[in-house]
This record gives sequence, structure tokens and C-alpha cells, in this order.
Amino acid sequence: MSFWRVILSIIFPPLAVIDKGCGSFLIVLLLTCAGWIPGVIAALIILNKNN
Repeated sequence: MSFWRVILSIIFPPLAVIDKGCGSFLIVLLLTCAGWIPGVIAALIILNKNN
């Protein structure tokens, strides 16, 4: 997880996970719409997950 991905996930979480797949993008987008903090947490968890 790069420094720029972390910064991007704090500013706009769905954009940080756009390359992880459509499902991850939609989940983070919905959580961000529900509240900014849940979207940031979900984006950081998805970015931190090992493949």
C-alpha cells in the first residue's frame, strides 16, 4: 500500500479502490455516501488486504 493510495483513500475513498474491482468500488462508494468515516475505513481495509 503506497503513501499516495493512503492519501487518496482519505480524500476520496472510492477512487482509491477503483482497480480492486467493481464490487469493492460499489461497497466503498455506498459506505462513503452513508458516512465518510466508514468509507475511509473500508477503503483502507481493502487496500491492506493481501492478494
